[in-house]
Amino acid sequence: MTNERRARDLRIDPRYVQRRLREAGLRARHNLSQNFLADIDVLEGILREADPAPGRRVLEIGPGLGFLTGGLLAAGASVTAVELDRGLVAVLREGFEGEIEAGVLRIIEGDALDQDLLHLVPAPYDVVANIPYHITSPILHRLLGAAPRPERLVLMVQREVAERVAAPPGDMSYLSVFVQYHAKARVAFRVPQAAFEPAPKVESAVLVLEPFDSDDRLDAAGEERLWRVVMAGFRERRKMLHNVLTRQLPIEPARVDAALEAVGINGDRRPQTLAVGEWLALTEALGDIPEAGR
Repeated sequence: MTNERRARDLRIDPRYVQRRLREAGLRARHNLSQNFLADIDVLEGILREADPAPGRRVLEIGPGLGFLTGGLLAAGASVTAVELDRGLVAVLREGFEGEIEAGVLRIIEGDALDQDLLHLVPAPYDVVANIPYHITSPILHRLLGAAPRPERLVLMVQREVAERVAAPPGDMSYLSVFVQYHAKARVAFRVPQAAFEPAPKVESAVLVLEPFDSDDRLDAAGEERLWRVVMAGFRERRKMLHNVLTRQLPIEPARVDAALEAVGINGDRRPQTLAVGEWLALTEALGDIPEAGR
């Protein structure tokens, strides 16, 4: 039986979500940004992108009522789920009692930002998550900023954030440079507001990230220099690159000009037009950057 067939058996919809919450004595909590997935087609789409396999280890952030958890387990994956809401933790422990006893599901009650996410699940592992919009950026930094990184991330996030992460040169931001330095990024599909109960005020999207091998990255000192340069550039993202770097970095204008010329970047370009490779080349050409005030 395919993952899609297993998910289809759930028959979830907004009324079903409402009933499950009511039976558990719960309600969606606005302060926790709770919007529960209530669309079987979207659930199937996430499972297709996650492609869980028997024995595969998966870190799930924000399992909610456990619809996606059930699909992952049905495919044979071993799941570690992090859930902040105590009431939902009780629902999950009751609904998946057998899987917990069998050792294929572990539920951690707590805030994902308080967890050592990179060491909750032994590598290799994947991440599947429905991330509250306000913690998307810090979660991405936690999961990608250090090893051992997941091999694949399938994330439900705000559509605007997903598009920003996967943006091409011309629409880049600090977040898109950070993520695309670490991983191949694509927006798998958009998710309408009606796919959730209650419906959020914004559209969502499923973002898929495939981190690069560890040897494709700079060493720690090189990364520190890279992010200094990138952050400096995006402090004034609508200004010309030459002017921004001259103001934001403790480097002489002539040295900035020489570095830009050496890598073939016109100093009149704006920071959002640079691809990750151009930031890497520019950082290398700039060389050592003194600390501010020195």
